[in-house]
Amino acid sequence: MSWGDENTNFHVVVNHEEQYSIWPDYREVPAGWRLAGKQGKKEECLAWIDQVWTDMRPLSLRKAMDADTVNGAAQA
Repeated sequence: MSWGDENTNFHVVVNHEEQYSIWPDYREVPAGWRLAGKQGKKEECLAWIDQVWTDMRPLSLRKAMDADTVNGAAQA
C-alpha cells in the first residue's frame, strides 16, 4: 500500500492548532495528531476536510486575533 494507491484508506487527523490532514490507516497516527472522526478513500477524506476546515488560521492565531478584537472594543 502507498499514499498513491487508490485502494488505500485514510483517517482524517487534526492537531492542537485545529489543522487537518490525512493519514493512511495502516500507519500509526503521528505524535501531536489525533483522529478527527472521518475515514475513507483519499478523495472522500479531502472533501470532508474542505467542508469542515473553513478557517485556515491556526487556533492560536484565531484566539490572539479574537483577544485583540475584544481588547480593542473595550478600549473604545
